[in-house]
Amino acid sequence: MSTNEQSYNVWWSNTERESVMEEGHLKGWQQVISSMREDDLSASSVLDFGCNRGGFLRLLHQIKPFKEAVGIDLGWESVAIANERKGDLPIDYIVSGAPEELERKFDLAFCLSVIYLIDDLKTHAWKLSQALRPGGVYYVTYNDLSSNPSKQFFKEEIEKYSHLTANIHTIDEIAKAFMNEGFQVEIKRRIPTDFVAVSPQEKYFRSLSDELMSVYESSYIFRFTRL
Repeated sequence: MSTNEQSYNVWWSNTERESVMEEGHLKGWQQVISSMREDDLSASSVLDFGCNRGGFLRLLHQIKPFKEAVGIDLGWESVAIANERKGDLPIDYIVSGAPEELERKFDLAFCLSVIYLIDDLKTHAWKLSQALRPGGVYYVTYNDLSSNPSKQFFKEEIEKYSHLTANIHTIDEIAKAFMNEGFQVEIKRRIPTDFVAVSPQEKYFRSLSDELMSVYESSYIFRFTRL
């Protein structure tokens, strides 16, 4: 683990809601995998930045088996759960926030519903420029709430339980950080392909209309390529 990163037990102190949250990400993960241009990952080394309990890499290997993968997270308990659940999959889960310090370089990397918890976009883009091989690709999902009426409510609800700050970045700020590190930047809107579940356990918007605005109008997948 990098000495510049501060670890913690879990990023989300409400463990019951954390489990619900993990289940809620499944459709989004499937959508990202179906959006990837890469089909054959059999020779690929993969990184999951902010892996939490490790569910995404397990799903990815099930759909598109990869050669090897590393999931990193600053939550000690979450990483322990991820390692318990991986079975004999070729995945290492590590307590770290510093992919640039890992011994291997990666062909593919993912940061799914996590970049809003990263304060310093410039440093983050630099970290990935060091962690990826030339031509390596970084997929990032992000919901831009900068114009959403519930943005402050969302931030306050997340920070009630999170050890981390919820940042309301704009997509321009994210794109600029990676362009300045020499990445090719591509983006597409992520639109639901199924009904949107309304859950009384996860309420981060003041109204359903604000939530649907976030889901249909401001949810994106970035594709960053290290040149």
